[in-house]
Amino acid sequence: MQLSVKGKQIDVGEALRTHVESQLKDIVGKYFSDGLDAHVTISREAHLYRADIAVHAARGILLQSNASASEPYPAFDMAAGRIANRLRRYKNKIRAHHKESVRTEESYLAKSVVLHGDGHEEEAADAHPVVVAEMTTPIETLSVSEAVMRLDLGDLPALMFRSRSHGGLNMIYRRPDGNIGWIDPANNGAGAPAHHSKS
Repeated sequence: MQLSVKGKQIDVGEALRTHVESQLKDIVGKYFSDGLDAHVTISREAHLYRADIAVHAARGILLQSNASASEPYPAFDMAAGRIANRLRRYKNKIRAHHKESVRTEESYLAKSVVLHGDGHEEEAADAHPVVVAEMTTPIETLSVSEAVMRLDLGDLPALMFRSRSHGGLNMIYRRPDGNIGWIDPANNGAGAPAHHSKS
């Protein structure tokens, strides 16, 4: 696994880098033979240290987490512990994913754009928002339970995917009440978008 450990307003020493590498290999290695790559950023925010972790564990599996503490080691350990807990929760689905990934399924590329959110509500209706970044994002074919697993493992706010059952576009998202919302337009016979809530 290729590992990148960076510091923002903090010097990441060799001891912390070694600790990060050892912990991530132990956590990810239980479920994936060899993760693709991992990026860890330790930053200082006032009197706290924050650890942000992103691990591409396998094709389509992104693990993300973050935590803050008064010292860098506990911040990283808490963030890594959250990833470990999620992996334990989904261990059976992860094993099934490995079996399914032998089958090559078509994924679609979509344009993904990040817009500047400056909060100016009074802009003219025809004004174009400022584009911060443009990229392509794969839209994979998944079951709803696989999509929920990826949403949780990646600590994502939302995920668009193609339904394995009917091939149409679906969206799941994290609701403010902690439940997962599921939008499945193809599930409504009248052709109007249907909205489901799944706990």
